[in-house]
Amino acid sequence: MNSAIRRLAVAAIILMLALMANSTYLQAFRAGDLNGRNDNRRVRDSQFSVNRGPILVGSVPIAQSKPSNDRFVFQRTYPQNIAEAYAPVTGYYSYLFGRAGIELSQNSELNGSDPSMAFRRVVDVITDRRQQGASVTLTLNAAAQIAAYNGLAGKTGAVVALEPKTGKVLAMVSRPSYDPNQLAGHDLNKVAANWKKLTEDKSRPMSNRAIKELYPPGSTFKLVTAAAALSSGKYNPQTQVRSPAELDLPQTTVKLPNENGKNCGGSDNATLTVALRNSCNTAFGSIGLDLGPDALRDQAEKFGFGERQLPELGAAASQFPTDPNAPQTAQSAIGQFDVRATPLQMAMVSAGIANGGNVMKPYLVQNIKTVDLKTVSETKPESLHQAVSPEVANQLTQMMIDVVQNGTGKPGQIKDVQVAGKTGTAQTTPDKPPFAWFTAFAPANDPKIAVAVMIEDANVPRNDIAGGALAAPIAKAVMEAVLGQ
Repeated sequence: MNSAIRRLAVAAIILMLALMANSTYLQAFRAGDLNGRNDNRRVRDSQFSVNRGPILVGSVPIAQSKPSNDRFVFQRTYPQNIAEAYAPVTGYYSYLFGRAGIELSQNSELNGSDPSMAFRRVVDVITDRRQQGASVTLTLNAAAQIAAYNGLAGKTGAVVALEPKTGKVLAMVSRPSYDPNQLAGHDLNKVAANWKKLTEDKSRPMSNRAIKELYPPGSTFKLVTAAAALSSGKYNPQTQVRSPAELDLPQTTVKLPNENGKNCGGSDNATLTVALRNSCNTAFGSIGLDLGPDALRDQAEKFGFGERQLPELGAAASQFPTDPNAPQTAQSAIGQFDVRATPLQMAMVSAGIANGGNVMKPYLVQNIKTVDLKTVSETKPESLHQAVSPEVANQLTQMMIDVVQNGTGKPGQIKDVQVAGKTGTAQTTPDKPPFAWFTAFAPANDPKIAVAVMIEDANVPRNDIAGGALAAPIAKAVMEAVLGQ
């Protein structure tokens, strides 16, 4: 009998210890994860009663909490006139569907629960003051953001603008967009109906095309191919490159043609500068065959391909094909085959060239401050890769200036400002329109902004789709907004 009681007592002690250990583990190591779960209703109820900090562009809130006369105490709001313009960045804050964008990535700072704000919470308890979240100030330029949003009106596409010397994101727009207020309301039946409508919309308004979607970059990728060529030491801007109307490819009877069906600039052997000016497929296909896939991939990776930038917003990594054969390498050299890039990535290519070959790490959060303006954190610029040498960067810059002054990029010209840019028109499937691209930076001699514009669908005839005609004017407007033109 005593033996049985002892065994029962030991078992009870083991169970109690296991329970204590599990409780300690949950509180010490899992509390943050559990509290951060979107389906944790207890935490959601508590957080909806917190005066959540604002998300700011300059000193203007693009998301803020206001008192409400219901059980949630505060209502998250987004300014009606600009909510859709900033939605890809702010994301949403919803009782039913959790958080997205900055509302998700900076959630603990915005609701005041971050460990870095522990002292502030103690002070709030002592002074019997309601917990209040920190403000998050973004790097965005309001004028550039609105210019990009307006420029994409009636189109499906995205715009990303960067400050080349720092990596600050100056604009990030995706259209079609949505109004985050539709998901932040306290009428939960209406919120659920809005969610259903948004998620079933075939235009995918909640998709951030600027950073989450991958597209064939088309001829904008020729900047990467040109960078690889110049960096190899085998080419300079005046090197003659084979550029007939059609390029014979090895291992196949299929030929690579120029878009206009003619040779490059009136010659079967154009200089690299002329080839970029006229965006000649055969010239860059020839370079791709000469350099090989490894050199192209290595150069692409130096610009950021294969890496996820802004992972806190769920950004996708741009891709260069793993093991293309010779014909596929020629296609890859002109941004086709399986080359895929985000608008953010192509903005990084231009920004890297603009910054003397030094690609800076993109960032969107400038600083985080408590309600009494004490700085919790501040982002410092960080170099990501030296993609090309300053000499090569200067050569590419001069070639890109030529594209805008004399070539396919003329619609991107700005009065009294020298612009360096590159157009692109990327073919997809016969049932889909081509993607129109333009990437550029300005002023060319002292760059303040680098931008990439991608138009997925402009609702125009297929023959009217071109990067210069559709994307360049939008890029021009965004650059002018930053430059005060």
